[in-house]
Amino acid sequence: MSKSKIIVLKSSDGETFEVDEVVAMESQTIKHLIKDTCADTSVPLPNVMSKILAKPIKYYKKHVETPKSKDKTAEDELKTFDAFVKVDQGTLFDLILVWTSSFDFTKFFRFIFNFM
Repeated sequence: MSKSKIIVLKSSDGETFEVDEVVAMESQTIKHLIKDTCADTSVPLPNVMSKILAKPIKYYKKHVETPKSKDKTAEDELKTFDAFVKVDQGTLFDLILVWTSSFDFTKFFRFIFNFM
């Protein structure tokens, strides 16, 4: 992935995540904060615990880094990678709340339906 600006996401429990801007911009909330200059390089997420925030970051980082192609191998690799969502019901509920309020929920629902 090419070098881009680093955005620091800070969870409610104080953990920080350094992510490339292109990954952070997958979040509609973060995208608006950055574009509206309410946040420059550091974005506090007071309603999101670090163990929950880590999952969409991991998901979008992998999906941004994997080249877009019609290559079946790349598609299969992403499907295998996406299996990390197999979590307990409480964590899944927290993921749904965070993802639908902060991230692109259409991608999330396509993603989650693969495991139902």
